[in-house]
Amino acid sequence: MKHIDYYTILGVSRNGSQDKIRRAYRKGAQKYHPDVNKEPEAESRFKEINEAYGVLSDSEKRSLYDRYGKDWDQVREEDPSTRYNYKARENPGAEGFSQSFQFNWDQEFAGSEELNDFLRNIFTGDNGTTDQFTNQSFASPGRSMEAEIALSLDEIVNGGKKTITFQTKQMDLHGNIRPQMKQMQVKIPRGVHEGSVIRLKGQGESGVGHAEAGDLLLRVKIAPDSRFTLNGHDLKTTVPITPSEAVLGVNLEVETLDTKVRLKIPPRTQNNKNFRLKGKGLPKKAGRGDLYVGVEIRIPDTVSSEEELLFKKLSQVADTNPRDNKTRARGEFETA
Repeated sequence: MKHIDYYTILGVSRNGSQDKIRRAYRKGAQKYHPDVNKEPEAESRFKEINEAYGVLSDSEKRSLYDRYGKDWDQVREEDPSTRYNYKARENPGAEGFSQSFQFNWDQEFAGSEELNDFLRNIFTGDNGTTDQFTNQSFASPGRSMEAEIALSLDEIVNGGKKTITFQTKQMDLHGNIRPQMKQMQVKIPRGVHEGSVIRLKGQGESGVGHAEAGDLLLRVKIAPDSRFTLNGHDLKTTVPITPSEAVLGVNLEVETLDTKVRLKIPPRTQNNKNFRLKGKGLPKKAGRGDLYVGVEIRIPDTVSSEEELLFKKLSQVADTNPRDNKTRARGEFETA
């Protein structure tokens, strides 16, 4: 990668004073900080400014740079007489900044009030109030992220743990924002519903400096279930019965989210009639919703010759005409 002269990056002359270098850095850092400037090149410019200031703000490093140019750091490693305590390289865990920038803080401002003045001047307006940066440190909280988590009806009812994989953005040790895949176990609170939000503190984007990371907000989406349809906290299912069961009545075994229960279908039950099983739906603030069981009378696709004779006999003795009947409206339900 082509080296850009550090003096050119900061816009100062080679014989510029430390005060001019510092003022140029403040101006550039404020202009190109990624949380302030959303232009594509802002992040790389901010990194260059940090790197340049990290060298030119230190008298020993600046002297080496003036003498050896871009190879100054290599010469320092080879010449024992020019070595010094380079804290940033010994502490690569500094978050949010380039290594050289972190060193500058330790070298120049440690244990002094100048640090607070320096930071206040960078990210305050003319009225002296901060925007999104604190007065005490050069830090910016990470942004919260939102994602969708699909839960089964069983997970909604019973809660438990679920392993999820998601992509977030994290700042590396050099100040670059990079995508990162993360996997973690999420505790599912019992009774969440469609649209509920599960907050995972500190699992969003990393903060700048020592600021806290943002949160991960998981919005609950209930996954489709082949057994039930959903209506708020209520569930609906359908059970098929034969024509003879509809006429004579039958006791059926019906599956719920918790277990299987017996449901009595009374004689002369009409097609699409609904029965309500109280408290067999999804959890809510007080109790649970209901489960509605709809009856569907199904005609067999094929019948034996004996069955056909019986149907013929039934049609001869039947004394009803369904087209003249005033039947009750579809959708009427009974409580089981």
